[in-house]
Amino acid sequence: MTSPHAFWLAGRQATGEDAFDVTSPWDGRLVASVSIPTDAQVEEAVAAAYAAEAEFAATPAHVRAAALDHVSKRLVERTEEIAQLISAENGKPIKWARGEVGRAVSVFRFAAEEARRFNGGEAQRLDTDAGGVGRLALTRRFPRGTVLGIAPFNFPLNLCAHKVAPAIAVGAPIILKPAPATPLSGLILGELLAETDLPAGSWSVLPVANDKMPALVQDERLPVISFTGSETVGYAIMDSVPRKHCTLELGGNGAAVVLADWASDEDLDWAATRIATFSNYQAGQSCISVQRVIADASVYERLVPKIVAAVEAQVTGDPNDAATDVGPLVSEDAAKRVESWVDEAVRAGASLLTGGKREGASYAPTVLADVPADATISCEEVFGPVLTVRRVDGEAEAFAAVNDSKYGLQAGVFTHDLQTAFCAHRELEVGGVVVGDVPSYRADQMPYGGVKQSGVGREGVRYAMDDYTYERVMVLTGLAL
Repeated sequence: MTSPHAFWLAGRQATGEDAFDVTSPWDGRLVASVSIPTDAQVEEAVAAAYAAEAEFAATPAHVRAAALDHVSKRLVERTEEIAQLISAENGKPIKWARGEVGRAVSVFRFAAEEARRFNGGEAQRLDTDAGGVGRLALTRRFPRGTVLGIAPFNFPLNLCAHKVAPAIAVGAPIILKPAPATPLSGLILGELLAETDLPAGSWSVLPVANDKMPALVQDERLPVISFTGSETVGYAIMDSVPRKHCTLELGGNGAAVVLADWASDEDLDWAATRIATFSNYQAGQSCISVQRVIADASVYERLVPKIVAAVEAQVTGDPNDAATDVGPLVSEDAAKRVESWVDEAVRAGASLLTGGKREGASYAPTVLADVPADATISCEEVFGPVLTVRRVDGEAEAFAAVNDSKYGLQAGVFTHDLQTAFCAHRELEVGGVVVGDVPSYRADQMPYGGVKQSGVGREGVRYAMDDYTYERVMVLTGLAL
């Protein structure tokens, strides 16, 4: 029998007393067995991180930048191997898995670049008032302390990268907890970090069981928590540690608005293709996948058949096939939940335009119309390959429909009008507005996060670095300014 995968404890490989299996959502095969850290090993990792805080914060920028550059380059060298691993543990089609590795390459590269220029300091003369004559304030940023990074299953490499890379860039130790369903990608990052010269206690990758997390979350030696996942878990974490600094990247029900001026056949074909692709990529398991299409009445009748045709053209099946667009969800239970929400909407009067069928962990790409406003699929995040279409009259009603949600992550607005674009930016209650495309666009260097129940704080390398640090002012006295 093959030995279970080791985890990474304070920069070195270790194994615990128990292990768990990682299986493929596509065919149920065993992908790997992963060792589980004991309580004593978790304590060792936390103690090592806490002890390393001062040393790591004082590490020269070039050392941290070199480590980040190394990880970026090694990800490039091992792209195909890692993409195959992502696809195996997550069920993600291989073409999307390769894209995820490419994004992680960029995240570590951006972090290396930021590490070299971050925290140069801001000088402010204070003699603008008489009491400040001869005084200069120098403001720099310093790490808040060790980061507990809790990553989800849907982007098992890149969302681990978004926890780890900014922490290393600012010199904050990090303990990474990958998702139980997809721990292997996070453990790969451990392999690459182990090839660097970072202080031993500055990082650990611990596949801790979810039921063991409350004690880790509440540990006072971990003052920063960066969590990506469900709204329920995220706010439970924040409520349990009200004095900690929490960044929560939670759910959404992304809306794509198609306005009256987006009316040519070419325009509508583009919108339909983008909507179909990004309501179904990652099997819809993305916080910014298209869940709601809000179309002006003047284009609705022409747009909807194009969307249905583009959705039906999505290739479903084996994630190992390069032609596959849509693979399985992360588990059969996840697919059953999506099925139940669609069935509930149809019973309540929604029209099923295409899809609506489940086979094991796979759910067919689905389009619904005339969905009641109080249906679960209208109000919650479906996190599956399902979208709803709705007709509205005019820009004001469209924007009100976007805002009629407890979520506010990103929205897409298909318009050519510059004034409308600025109006959308002003009025839509979301963290990001994408003009001329779907809400699913994300560049890994831009600020990313939501409002309302989509979370607090921002990711995007530089913005996470700000989140992991605080301002400290030094006032110099008696200077000849």
